[in-house]
Amino acid sequence: MTMMLRPEDKRLIEAWQRDLPLVPHPFAEIGAALGLSEEEVLARLRHLAAMGAIARVGGTCRPNTIGASTLAAMEVPDLRVDEVAAIVGAEPGVNHSYLRENALNLWFVGTGPDRLHLDATLARIEKRTGLRVLDLPLVRAFNVDLGFPLEGERRMPPASAPADLSAIRPDDGAIIQAMTDGLALVARPFAALGDDLGRAEMEVISRLRALTEARILTRLGIIVRHRAIGWRSNAMVVWDVPEAEIDRAGPALASYPGVTLCYQRRPAPGKWRYRLYSMIHARTRSEALDILTGAADLPELRDKDHEVLFSLRCFKQTGALVHDRGTVAA
Repeated sequence: MTMMLRPEDKRLIEAWQRDLPLVPHPFAEIGAALGLSEEEVLARLRHLAAMGAIARVGGTCRPNTIGASTLAAMEVPDLRVDEVAAIVGAEPGVNHSYLRENALNLWFVGTGPDRLHLDATLARIEKRTGLRVLDLPLVRAFNVDLGFPLEGERRMPPASAPADLSAIRPDDGAIIQAMTDGLALVARPFAALGDDLGRAEMEVISRLRALTEARILTRLGIIVRHRAIGWRSNAMVVWDVPEAEIDRAGPALASYPGVTLCYQRRPAPGKWRYRLYSMIHARTRSEALDILTGAADLPELRDKDHEVLFSLRCFKQTGALVHDRGTVAA
């Protein structure tokens, strides 16, 4: 069931899923724009977090710019789905986990500070479940900026230039991790973060600004739980596109209205042939299928085989692990 939200909550979510003010009192600045006090903004955000409408106020990190990530899939017997999902979800590096309509039915995103850490996570899952994990690493991201309006159509953000990896400093990992975990909902969240990290408030703000301008952090703002606010019919669509055609098909698919994410991933020969992945987040199944019909009719995709995997359950949705917060026992 979609949550019923107060008008001020709707305005807050609509306006601030990106472009969080990088100033000492960001919630006061948000309040000034909405005609609310700083404390009213904080109270509404705390309430939205408590009721599960938002995951955090923080950031999203562009995949594989700092740390490592992969999309993984498992074929889990029906009677073991809850058991295996619990094992997968217990890994701190797993930040998204879903049951989808396919023989490969449990899909999750694995993250870590480096590929060695990520490999160890996948190996533990295989050992603890006795099931094979299909590893489908990212090759290229065409669209990674995700936001969800409460009313009307999604507005696609402008196409983003590649990330400037030269902007990353050795000590940025802890700041980026803090943004993927979420800021403290206090009047001066960057000062609180600085206290935790032993760094000055303005230094934290300066690094966040630099990482945003370099497109390492793709979005700073309110990260919503999209199902809670009405986007409940979500499908991953995978496309069998030859490597030589990805340069044309990827951007075309990424820019199609209603396609919310678009990636190229490495196939698994003999097991999973698909290279191009897209997400469709919609309010109803029929709306999602209508979007898919239009996308499949694009000249770049018209003759391409594809599969649609609707999400049935969400087991976990958190920020990525990009900075080592401690080891996990084998």
